[in-house]
Amino acid sequence: MERFADERDDKLLEADKYTFLVLKRIMHGDCSLLLTDHERMIICFTGQPFPAWIWTPDDATDEEMERAYRLVKENGLMDGEHHFNVKYELAEYFIKRAAEDGRDMAISINMFAYDCPEPVKPDRISDGEIYQCRKADTEELVTFLDLFHKEIGIDQQDEEGYRRDAKQFIDSGTMYFWKDARGNHVASCKYAPTGDMASINLVYTREEFRRKQYAANLVYQVTMIAKDAGYLPMLYTNADYVASNACYEKIGYVLRGKLCTIGG
Repeated sequence: MERFADERDDKLLEADKYTFLVLKRIMHGDCSLLLTDHERMIICFTGQPFPAWIWTPDDATDEEMERAYRLVKENGLMDGEHHFNVKYELAEYFIKRAAEDGRDMAISINMFAYDCPEPVKPDRISDGEIYQCRKADTEELVTFLDLFHKEIGIDQQDEEGYRRDAKQFIDSGTMYFWKDARGNHVASCKYAPTGDMASINLVYTREEFRRKQYAANLVYQVTMIAKDAGYLPMLYTNADYVASNACYEKIGYVLRGKLCTIGG
């Protein structure tokens, strides 16, 4: 296994470009762990509190899945503190294999991957307008990041971690709020380009402003911005959030793939 990614790894992920878009982006950046044979396996971990990504082909053998399990274990990630984004076949193997080692693992999140080739304008237009985040909005964005991650229960950081992310997102020019008619920041959303695709994420509406279609309108607007910039918009969702998924589908998002997060 080598500790660098190159065009061979990018080619491997083409078959899973929706479900592993994030892996394609992060494996070329700063990682605490990157292992790849450039043929049948990629293991990538940026660092806590984020998940480790493990890519294996659809026809991965038990021997290959055992190899992935052993590599993860040998690198200190099978300690009950880390979680993994994987295909369902590998998830089942890891859960069974961990049980043999006396550890409990389980699926914590079922994920859908969508793309949006033809955005559809929401049937209900919310009051207010889209607003691009600026440096003056840093602390407001820190609050949104904290609320967002507490609600989904993963990737939580301290205030300084969120502040670093907020500054980076604002500098990228791809971070947006929805401002209601009274000027309140009521929802957030951003997009992150990778190749010819852009991941729509950090979709969050403050609790007191929900059920007014702010998120749907904001996601649609950010989707259009990404599409007009030449990207194919995509997003990940929690498969168990039926209402949210229905909302995305109404504005043109189409289910393209499935994966899961395991931990324990």
